[in-house]
Amino acid sequence: MTVHSPTSSAASPLAAPSEARSAHPAPGGLPMFRPIVDLDTGGVIAVEAAAGGTPAGYSRDITPAVAAAYAAGREEARLPLVLTVPSGAVIDGSAALAPLHEAMRATRRRPREVILVVSGDFPPEHRRGLLVGIEGLRTIGYLVAIGGLGASHMPLDLVADASPYAAVLSPELVDRIPGDPRRGTLARAVAQMARGMGIHVLAPLVREEAQLTMLRRWGIRLAHGPLLAPIDWRPSHGRVHVPLPVPAEPEPSTIDLGPRVQEFLMPAVTFGTQVTAEEVADALAAGPSITSVILVDEYQRPRASVERGRFLLSIAGPYGHALHAKKPAHRLADPPRIVPKTTPAIAAMQVAGKDSARVYDDLVVVDEVGRCMGIVHVGDLIRHVADLRPAAP
Repeated sequence: MTVHSPTSSAASPLAAPSEARSAHPAPGGLPMFRPIVDLDTGGVIAVEAAAGGTPAGYSRDITPAVAAAYAAGREEARLPLVLTVPSGAVIDGSAALAPLHEAMRATRRRPREVILVVSGDFPPEHRRGLLVGIEGLRTIGYLVAIGGLGASHMPLDLVADASPYAAVLSPELVDRIPGDPRRGTLARAVAQMARGMGIHVLAPLVREEAQLTMLRRWGIRLAHGPLLAPIDWRPSHGRVHVPLPVPAEPEPSTIDLGPRVQEFLMPAVTFGTQVTAEEVADALAAGPSITSVILVDEYQRPRASVERGRFLLSIAGPYGHALHAKKPAHRLADPPRIVPKTTPAIAAMQVAGKDSARVYDDLVVVDEVGRCMGIVHVGDLIRHVADLRPAAP
């Protein structure tokens, strides 16, 4: 998406004491990278970067987030980036966040490819300021998440008021699953609340298969942690291992149009309309889980969609690189298949089925003014509708 930070043309919430060693960067301030994994597909859909540790309590220190952004730039991480920002810096507004915006510009990161996880305590009298700051970040183009839910002083009704892209469970809650039934019940309630609002839920620092089984049973599909990737994982390492959880018992449900596509929204990898085919090929090569690249105009409106398979086939064909590499990528792109964010899942599937040659191409989700919010994988919609079907007698 093409909205840039003011200087240009997801998530590490507060870690529990028991997880301090794995939740913070290695000694000496070395950056850590954690793949955010879609537990349904096993694909890495984003990369969390952390450097210097996350300040505890109420903090205005944006330095760790800035350092993590530059570290991700040095790693040439192409997937959407997840950074943690303290609530105090968000409350202080654009001046306090200027170094982060500059880091985005310097590393050529578009705000719509960055999920900022707002974490840390804040005084109740600053609640309004925090909501204003979150809205300001969203206006610039960042995706905003609320971190540390369930074990911090971040009030739950703030989630309703802030309408974040994602909610991040507290690592302390995840760490106590499934051994502590009461904490498990709390984690499940927070997850169900967020999902009921159409918000993605991310479970951090998953260490055991028993935790993974419970999370999947609760419908949580985004996670990171040592169970999924080693502590020294880097974006260049690519795929991760996702243990297959024990299938949960299906709950009775009624068939309807299903949730809105916004519930299935994934960050999109975007470029401007003048990007070359070589740049798009580099992005696809860097991320095996990237299924498409969306080309947007200066107002973030989708103008073309590059489907991974067809594009790489054109580039890899006889004389393909010589013919296309230095030319605009839109020559090998298709019109974007656009759906408003309020479109029901089944209606979105009908849009996908209109072109038999592109049935499985990603759908591009737009907001009220036509700006790209992200993509939806058609396979996710199919799996959801299949789960809604009543079992045969």
